[in-house]
Amino acid sequence: MDANEIRQKFLDFQVKNGHKVIQPAPLVLEGDPTTLFTGSGMQPLLPYLLGKEHPEGKRLCDAQPSMRLQDIEDVGDPRHTTVFEMLGNWSLGDYFKREQIENFFEFLTSVVGLDPSKIYVTCFIGNEKYGIPKDTEAAEIWQKVFEKAGVEAKIAEIGSAAEGDKRGIKPGERIFFYDDKENWWSRGGGIDSTPLGDPCGPDSEVFYDFGEDKQDVAKYGQAHPASDGARFMEIGNQVFMQYRRLEDGSFEELEKKNVDFGGGLERIAAAAIGSFDVFKISLMQPIIEKLEEISGKSYDNNTDEMRVIADHIRGAYLLASQGLVPSNKTQGYAMRRLVRRAILRALDLGISTNFLSEIVPIVAENYADLPDLILTHRESALDTLLKEENAFRKTLNRGLKELNKMAKSGKALSGFDIFKLQDTYGFPLELSVEECYREGIDLTPKYREEFDAALAEQRARSQTASKGMFKGGLEDHGEQTVKYHTATHLLLAALQKLISPNIVQKGSNTTSERTRFDFNCDHKLTPEEIKAVENQVNEWILADLPVVFDEYDKAYARDTLKAHGQFWDKYPDVLKVYTIGDFEKPISREVCGGPHVEHTGVIGHFKIVKEESSAAGIRRIKAILE
Repeated sequence: MDANEIRQKFLDFQVKNGHKVIQPAPLVLEGDPTTLFTGSGMQPLLPYLLGKEHPEGKRLCDAQPSMRLQDIEDVGDPRHTTVFEMLGNWSLGDYFKREQIENFFEFLTSVVGLDPSKIYVTCFIGNEKYGIPKDTEAAEIWQKVFEKAGVEAKIAEIGSAAEGDKRGIKPGERIFFYDDKENWWSRGGGIDSTPLGDPCGPDSEVFYDFGEDKQDVAKYGQAHPASDGARFMEIGNQVFMQYRRLEDGSFEELEKKNVDFGGGLERIAAAAIGSFDVFKISLMQPIIEKLEEISGKSYDNNTDEMRVIADHIRGAYLLASQGLVPSNKTQGYAMRRLVRRAILRALDLGISTNFLSEIVPIVAENYADLPDLILTHRESALDTLLKEENAFRKTLNRGLKELNKMAKSGKALSGFDIFKLQDTYGFPLELSVEECYREGIDLTPKYREEFDAALAEQRARSQTASKGMFKGGLEDHGEQTVKYHTATHLLLAALQKLISPNIVQKGSNTTSERTRFDFNCDHKLTPEEIKAVENQVNEWILADLPVVFDEYDKAYARDTLKAHGQFWDKYPDVLKVYTIGDFEKPISREVCGGPHVEHTGVIGHFKIVKEESSAAGIRRIKAILE
């Protein structure tokens, strides 16, 4: 059964169980400035999960194309993708845990044909602080389901994912209790950050076991469902919305409880063919085979490059088929980035001429079953992408020529050199860096900080001399990116307060979907330190602190205001300084070209999703806003 068959079988199965099929939403939601793209199946249904009656009734299902660019750099491993489909079904005050668990298990085993002995599940361990009990109901339902299938299903209490990495799993264990970091759903993330008035509740995730040999214990610790290794892959999540958070922070049970189920089509299809590599499913394998043919190279020896191309061109095609065109703003810029990253990876494969004309028709054929209501511009999608490919080839040629001229000096290229390539020739930072690595061109150790300084200087020069509160002059900056930019200032302030006052920024990359921040630190942050930093940032956000700017003489900003800055010798004589909080005792005061929000309360909930090494003595934090 290939991916297209699984999609249709899922919808047919849900209809048989009384659900109405609803049309998926576009990837770009009109009138929703809070998000760049539709990132889940439930996102368009949020009003109905909050109580509004749906015109199609209480039992709904769909197959929702989705896109998330937070971890675009992680694409290249066997399971990360930027574009995916969520198979979803919902009960709006109708059936609840037993029916949902039994039906999903039946779909996986009887319809898709998965081996029940390879299915593992997780449940919520409970929370004493808020008086929310362990979800023994879901666990007991799962036990009966597995018993009926002839599969042993012992229950184990794990707690945190970190504890699971140490403990692993024991023979016969199949149902695992985790804390709210793993098995609690709310729009704010963990249980402590659940927004007031929102529906929320425990969830039960379903995993497929690809075998003990897939786990890298030295890198990820012992295997368990919530581990980062390759043995277990989540294929579906059942959210049981049975609580609401009250004004005093406590929780009460809802009279009408909802079920929100989401299953990854690509991942279920990978489980169906027994491959932990989602790029071997029917939606992507034909793309890989064509790349092998064009390049004359094998997938096994060039997995990263071919995975990135297959993923990114899929995403770009879906966006183009919905009428989006590449540009330098918001969604158009994200689309442009997908195309250009794919072309760069094609260069790595030795494909130096246009190739999208051979790849895009394959993608179009793979998605022929998606409704015309969503893919309204199928006929023009290829032309849209070919125009971008041609334009980028010209940009590459101009930028490469200038880069090679700079390299002939024999000196390491600085961030200021790279910024010139971007500012003058439209040759983006990441492309310059990748080309330098590819050609063995040296970069200065602080090239990223230098680039950021040059960018800040340019923005400072371009701003008017007006003073006071930032009034929303976003220019070409999206609203969500501005929120992330301000959150990054709070992150630096929290690190300096809680970890070390000597911490400085060593690089950053902020998009509309996440922030990535590099800083000097002599140790890996502990889970407790990460949590403390995260909590501090959210405390400042909830305090709704004012964010103001003014322009100052450089010496005054540095010596009197003690503004944080990295490149005083490179800054202009008059520069812009942003202050967060009380002016006399600020939370943060930094030299920055902006833009920022005018008060922190609009930022949203800040969540650190990864902390890792970036270079010797440099740590990297990736964070998202929820």
